[in-house]
Amino acid sequence: MPQQKFWKLVLPALLLLAGAVQAAESSPELLAKVAKANAECLACHSAAGLKAPPRAGLDLAKLGKLLVDDAHFDASNHTGMECTQCHGKNVSAYPHPADTRESIAPCEQCHAAKVMRVEKQIAGSVHGGEMQEPFTCLTCHNPHRGAIASRLKDARTAAAQDNKICLDCHQSGREMARVSGDAKARPDVDETHAWLPNTRLHWKAVRCLECHTASDKKPHEIVDKDKAERKCATCHSADSVLQTRLYRHQAVAEQERLGFLNSAVLSSAYVVGATRHPLLDKALIGMALLTVLGILGHGTLRILMALWRRKQKTAGKGNGHD
Repeated sequence: MPQQKFWKLVLPALLLLAGAVQAAESSPELLAKVAKANAECLACHSAAGLKAPPRAGLDLAKLGKLLVDDAHFDASNHTGMECTQCHGKNVSAYPHPADTRESIAPCEQCHAAKVMRVEKQIAGSVHGGEMQEPFTCLTCHNPHRGAIASRLKDARTAAAQDNKICLDCHQSGREMARVSGDAKARPDVDETHAWLPNTRLHWKAVRCLECHTASDKKPHEIVDKDKAERKCATCHSADSVLQTRLYRHQAVAEQERLGFLNSAVLSSAYVVGATRHPLLDKALIGMALLTVLGILGHGTLRILMALWRRKQKTAGKGNGHD
């Protein structure tokens, strides 16, 4: 049976099972068990463990390259999972087996459907077929840190996290050489983005993906500079694509709370052309018209009063001559 057909038949059942397992695994008792198990790993594989090794004879130089920031891990997508779920039960023994790093469970063991979608997107992207080493999830994503956008509090945090992944390679000749085999292949990101006003400010506010992917449904299908979005109005308009891309997780709640579509953009950032409430536009136009009418009315009234006073004064002088 072809692999894709197999997963189409099996995946729904697996998802139902995964939902039941996830519900069970969210119990306080099990979470405490996971935290305790992971604490045993982090006793060595952390900055604290490197500073004060709990075991004698550790290779500190090697350990220093294998540290995990527990704060980032606790906020990541994989929080609540035991280290052994990916690294295998054998890793609990010390010294670790020689093939520990090579025996890490592949991402598709848990994310089969997503990996199949991503592989297609990568094949159709600028990254497809250009890498010296196999392009896997781990090429870009650190499994010990990073969270999906819906878990993050605001869009700027999501932009900073995602852009770091891109810029870690595209601003480093060493990383570019590692994945592509040619350090000179790294473009000068400032030069290639010179057409974009306030380039660095844009990178702090939106993701590279906003311009370098045709659809937010295909975030791994990266396009090169020749196909990237260059129309400012794509974001800077009342129908800004940011509503359905970077801000999509906030948009529904914000719309229900404040009652208009671009409220998420309005409340989180200042995007010229997008941060406009239609009712405020009408109110401002109305106020401008009232101001003009007030000035015209006031001027007209002053002219009429001046004419009336002049007429009264003329009439008074005429009565005095009689």
